Amino acid sequence: MNKFLTMSKRIGAVLIDLSGTIHVEDAVIPGSIEALKKLRATDVKVKFVTNTTKESKRKLHERLTKIGFDIHKDEIFTSLTAARQLIDKRNLRPYMLIADAAKEEFCDLPSENLNAVLVGLAPEKFNYEHLTTAFRYILEGAPLIAIHKARYYKRSDGLALGPGAFVAGLEYSTGCKAEAVGKPEATFFKSALEDLGCEPAEAVMIGDDARDDVCGAMQTGLNGILVKTGKYRAGDEDLVDPKPTFVADDFAHAINYVIESFTMKQ
Repeated sequence: MNKFLTMSKRIGAVLIDLSGTIHVEDAVIPGSIEALKKLRATDVKVKFVTNTTKESKRKLHERLTKIGFDIHKDEIFTSLTAARQLIDKRNLRPYMLIADAAKEEFCDLPSENLNAVLVGLAPEKFNYEHLTTAFRYILEGAPLIAIHKARYYKRSDGLALGPGAFVAGLEYSTGCKAEAVGKPEATFFKSALEDLGCEPAEAVMIGDDARDDVCGAMQTGLNGILVKTGKYRAGDEDLVDPKPTFVADDFAHAINYVIESFTMKQ
C-alpha cells in the first residue's frame, strides 16, 4: 500500500502511458485496442501521458491513429507540452538537443541570444560537438531543462538509452542540477489531471516504467499499475517505494483490474 496517501477505491480518471504500454513504435501490444474500448465504455475520463520526445504531438497522434487506436489529439499530454509551458512562462530561448521530428512544438521560438539548454531524446544530437555547445551555455549561466530523465526505453530492436544519461553527463560536467518537467515529476501528473477535474487520489496511472510512471504517480497521490510489457524487466516492482497498487501482465489485464476493483465516479 502507498505509504504517502490512503488511496480511494472511487476513481474518475485513468492516465495511460503510451510507448511500451499500449504500443511499441508501430506495433500494437496485443489486446490494447480492445481494452481501451472496454475502458471507454465505463465513461471514466481518459488521458494519455507520455515522455515521448522523439516526435511532436501531432506526429504521435498520427502514428497512433494509423495503427488502429481511437484517440483524440487533445487526450494526449506530453512532456513536450509541459516543457513548452515552462519555456513560455520564463521567457526562455533554449539551445535544443531534441529530435528534429519534435521541433515543430518549438518552431516559433527565437534562435538568437539563447539563454537555456533543453534536452530531450535526440540520438542524432548526442555527439561531442552538440553536447559541448550545451555545456558551454550552461557554464555561462543558462539553466538546464530536461524534458525528462528516463534511463532507457523500449524500441522494436530492444532497450535503448534514454536522455537521462546525457542529462546526467551535463550535470556532472557543469556542476548544475537539471530541472525535469516530465514524468515522474508531480507537476506533470497534476497538470494532466487538472482539465479532467479529478484529484490525484481519484485517478489511476498505468505504465511500463516502475519508477517514472508508477512510483512517480503514487508519490503524487494516484493509484499506480505496472504492466509487464515495454521496458519492464522482471523484478522492477521490487525496486521502487511505494510498491505498485497492482502488477498486470499487460494493458488488457490492467484494464480488467481497474474495472473489477474500482467504482467509477460519475
